[in-house]
Amino acid sequence: MRILRQLDSPLDGLLRRAAARAGDRPAVTTEGYATEGDSTEGESTTFEALDREADRVAHWIAGALRRADSAVLVACALDAAFPALYFGAVRSGRLLALLDPAAGSAAARELCTVAGAEVAFVPGPLAELLTAEAEAGRLPGLHTIVVTDGDNDGVAGATGGGARGSGYGAGSAGADEERSGSALSVPLADVLNAVPGTPFRTPVGDLDAVACVQLVPHPAAGLREVRLSHRNLLANAAQIAVAHQLDPASVVVNQMPAYHPALLGAAVHAGAEQVLVSDTDPCAGMTVSRSRQATHYYGLSTRLARLAEDERLADHRTVLPGGRLRAVLSAGVALEPVVARRLGDTLRVPVLQGYGVGGLSALSHVQAPGARPERGAVGVPLPGTECRVVDPVTRAPAPVWSDGEVEIRGPQVPSGRADGWLATGDVGYLDLDDQLHLVRRSGSPFACGDAVVAPGVVERVLRQDPRVADCAVADVPDPVTGTSVWAGVVLREEVRDAPDVLDAVTERANAQLGPGEQIRRLEAVEALPRRIGVKPVPRMLVRQYLTAA
Repeated sequence: MRILRQLDSPLDGLLRRAAARAGDRPAVTTEGYATEGDSTEGESTTFEALDREADRVAHWIAGALRRADSAVLVACALDAAFPALYFGAVRSGRLLALLDPAAGSAAARELCTVAGAEVAFVPGPLAELLTAEAEAGRLPGLHTIVVTDGDNDGVAGATGGGARGSGYGAGSAGADEERSGSALSVPLADVLNAVPGTPFRTPVGDLDAVACVQLVPHPAAGLREVRLSHRNLLANAAQIAVAHQLDPASVVVNQMPAYHPALLGAAVHAGAEQVLVSDTDPCAGMTVSRSRQATHYYGLSTRLARLAEDERLADHRTVLPGGRLRAVLSAGVALEPVVARRLGDTLRVPVLQGYGVGGLSALSHVQAPGARPERGAVGVPLPGTECRVVDPVTRAPAPVWSDGEVEIRGPQVPSGRADGWLATGDVGYLDLDDQLHLVRRSGSPFACGDAVVAPGVVERVLRQDPRVADCAVADVPDPVTGTSVWAGVVLREEVRDAPDVLDAVTERANAQLGPGEQIRRLEAVEALPRRIGVKPVPRMLVRQYLTAA
């Protein structure tokens, strides 16, 4: 195994080093779509150009933020703008708040509040949501919303000549005070047009300083705050680069709905090229992988499941990825073992899965290339990481093959207890090869189309409705998306006979949820069945609903 190396500089040092070592090599290439025989040429940004754009972002953030303790919110959209925004934000020394681009207004509002965000870099649909929240007075600290898509061709294209430009420091204390009552929405090109291109020296001196914050699903609270330090993120970048065998010759095709910072950091650490595929058709990802001679492919598990059943793949009407491909890596909910085996046999490469606890940012386990797909198997710990399974009551380590709560410890794991172990809330067991098998994920996330839904997030929004006393959320079969969101609610007594109350509750909740989290069916129930000491069991309610339907 290669030696795991960590850098002794802040997180943005990954990009500085890559620019110094291989500045003229492509760092990020965009692919808009692909046809059955070919793919679009795409546009590439070199490591040197990406480093310059990160400097420009850092300069603008330094001039735009008014408070010393404020944060920058960035949506992890899969586009050419995100890498420069990510590294530019951490280079500025300000707290980076990471938001899933598919999040609804409730999650976005909560993250802005938790982090104290003053500015936000988000795509158009999220910009509209945040603007509405700010105009309603629910985000008093947010004064500038930067729209990262639309007419912008990534950061490199957006900062070229001809932009209208609002000038360096737009949104800062010296900006138009007449706009202070609501958030100012501006294109990315405008705010960065007049920013100097000189190197920005990061003020971060402590690797244990918090670099980013995000909200991840939690079974009890709905959302849990996770703060990751520069050291956490640096370590995870190095760990993933080693585990996935990334190097400067690697070409990584990324066809995920969101840009996972952990995968971005690993690719930059290794000096590998990343090819972004926005087309949701998994066959398009295979075509791009072939044309770009990809060595690694990252895709969503639900899309890979569709790919395994796709007739175009079976009768070779889509181009297979080719001999350079080393692995297909699945993210999202678990991929069924039979599907992983069938897809691996067709593509003639291993189809692997991983496991992490930090939402978009931290990975702790990965399957080895020779691992046989098994239900719940997520692989062995990354280099430098420890994993154990403990009794949920006594906290004593459980024997091999025995279920218990999964705990992990390592340099990439956010701070937990004093002994370094982090309780994940997930239930699993270890086998004789130290491979982790998950029995139940915390909050039992499920897939709805290309979205991964955390029931706790939907339940949290429902419980904020004054008409709802209690609720439970689960997935039910859907002829279009495969599954959809079902919710059972206990209404407060004073509104149980009110006309159209269920429609009103559904409408209010869906207005705050992301596209994949939309409630398709809401049922009124008398009470929620429970197991002692744990959450409601919505499966019983779902069976009743399906029987009644």
